[in-house]
Formats: sequence, C-alpha cells, structure tokens
Amino acid sequence: MEPYSFSKILDKWNTEHILRLYDSVNEEKIINAIKKEALSIDDLIALLSPKATPFLEQIAQKAHRLTRWHFGRTISIYAPIYLSNLCASDCVYCYFASHSGIREKRVTLAEEQIREECIELNKKGIQTVLLLTGDAPNRVPVDYIANAVRIAKEYFKSVSVEVYSMEEKEYAQLASTGTEGVTLYMETYDKDTYDKVHLSGKKRDYTYRLDALERAGRAGIRRLTCGALLGLSNWRLDMVWLALHAKYLEKTCWQSVISLSFPRLKHTPSRFKVPHLVSLEELVQIITAMRLFLPYSPFNLSTRESAEVRDHLIPLGITSMSAGSSTRPGGYKVFHDTTTTQRPVLEQFEIDDHRTVEEVVQAIKQKGYDPVWVDFEPGFIKSL
Repeated sequence: MEPYSFSKILDKWNTEHILRLYDSVNEEKIINAIKKEALSIDDLIALLSPKATPFLEQIAQKAHRLTRWHFGRTISIYAPIYLSNLCASDCVYCYFASHSGIREKRVTLAEEQIREECIELNKKGIQTVLLLTGDAPNRVPVDYIANAVRIAKEYFKSVSVEVYSMEEKEYAQLASTGTEGVTLYMETYDKDTYDKVHLSGKKRDYTYRLDALERAGRAGIRRLTCGALLGLSNWRLDMVWLALHAKYLEKTCWQSVISLSFPRLKHTPSRFKVPHLVSLEELVQIITAMRLFLPYSPFNLSTRESAEVRDHLIPLGITSMSAGSSTRPGGYKVFHDTTTTQRPVLEQFEIDDHRTVEEVVQAIKQKGYDPVWVDFEPGFIKSL
C-alpha cells in the first residue's frame, strides 16, 4: 500500500474546490465562523474571504483574546545566524539564488567565525537562535550544520535551523546534536507557480520539499515551523493549504509543536517582480484568521516587516519576533565592519526593521508585553 502523505490532502483540496467554497461565502457563514470555538477549513475560508473585510475588527478582537488566553502577555525573542549564502538552487525571488547575477561576496563561515557570531549575539541577551544556510548540500553538508549546532549550543539555550530539505536520518543527526526546531517554508503550495519560480537545483523537487517537515518530525525535532512566501501566488489559496498542512503535521507529528511564519515578499532581485503583493490589511486578515483556526500555534514575525508594522501586530496573534537581525553570514561580528572599499557579503533579503535587540525589547514592553528569551527549559526535555 502506498504510504499516506500530505499530497493526498492537497489532491482533495484542489484550487477549483477551494475557489468554489470562497464563492459560497456569505455574511452568515462569516459571523458563524467568528462565533465558533473550533473552526473547520470551511470556516477559515469564510474568514479569509474578501467578503470578511468588513468584519476584520471583530476577527482581530477575537484573535487578541485567544492569543492572550493561550500565550499570556509574552513575546519570544530570537535572532537568525546565517552560516552560508552559497546556493545551488535557482529560486527567482531570492538574492541567494545560484543564477541571481548578483556579484556580492559568497561565504561560508568557518568554526571560529561561527563562534564569533554566537559570542556577539550572546552579549545582546539572545538565548534562542535560528541557523540558516542556502540550498547547497554539497558545499554546506549536514555534518557542517550539525557542528554549527554544537557550537551554538555552547552559547544559547535553544537552537533551530532553516536549511535545505533533508532525509529523515539527517534530521535525526541534527536532533542528536540538540537541534530543537526546523523551519522550512513550502514557499507556495501551488505546484504550477512552484515550478515556475524554482528553476533548478534540489529545491525544484516539489514533493520532496512538501514532505520534509514530516520527516523532521519523525526524526525527533521538537518544533516544526511552516509557512508560505506571501506574494508568490494567490495567498487565499496558499493560506488554506498552509492551514491544512499545519493540521496534518499536528496529527502525524503529535510530539512536535507546530508553529507558523508569515513572510511577506517585498524586496526581491530585479529579475523578479512580486506578482501578488500583499497589503498590510490583508496581512492582518491572514494572521488573525489563522489565529482563530490555530489557537494553540506559535506565530512568528521576522524583520521583513517594518518596526511600525511589527509593533502593530503584537496584540493580534504574534507570539515570537526576531530582533537585531542580520540576513548575511558574519553580519553581527565577522563581516559587520566591512568597509565601502571591500565587496559586501551577500544578504538573503533586505530587512525593514533595523532596531537593536534592546530597542525591540523596549517596544514589546511599551505594548504591555513581556519579552521571553527562551520558551522552554532544556533540562525538562532531557528529563522526559
């Protein structure tokens, strides 16, 4: 018998089926969805519908209440550490892409350089980090990433990775080194769009990437973070598929926490124009509707968004924020002082929130929330 996978659910919830459900949305369905405690996918579609825009304030108020109920007044703080910007895949929306034509410097940090970056972030109070690479498994192998995790564990209580898709045994290797989480965006669940924006490399394999988080969960990774790049395709379709994926992972990887991120495409290489730009109002609708559908899931928001937008979204469902971020390898210490006479190190994307860690912490406090440096005690996991 062929093993069951999330692709079977996508076959059922195809574009035509979802669009028919959007067409059937009316005011009564939207009001009923807002009132419900447990939402179905049909209810989520009602809340994501253009017809739900007049009800956005009600949706946002309930999202605020649910977030406060399940997470209190806490916002977890983390920071990314880019290990490498080498990439063998050609994703047209990404500055790291192998054929981007961008001439900025490509580097992979050596052990001592990784340690320097960790020390610099640790000085700022950071206790939760996300290690990132491009899609280059031959140049930046699993052993290298595992070793980077070991180094990071000397300085931080929680270490997660956002790297290329792996086999289950490779995820198990990362888990054995102390990797708590794996972040992996499907980018878009629409296969036609996926094929058009991923031109070459291992990442072009849609099904392999689709099943990666499930492999990570089976391997013992404690936190699985999924998402779609908002702007690549019709977000009203992608958010339904993302919600279905999160629910699927909750069932199949029941020992893992399933969290979501909402990266909005704004700054892209010159060869690519964002085809479906997402407005701030639409971003609010996405986050608040998803909060009603997934009341227990942590929601992350990166420095892709401006300080004003991130501060605005704190009460509406966000539970975790990056702070003081750099999206280039060595951006905190090793290559931080690069002069204008040297070729700058290539960054993955341009950030919009340039505040320091302390400034983000103060902004969270001014909103009446408590910044949390780590959301679990590692000793507790070891005692289970």
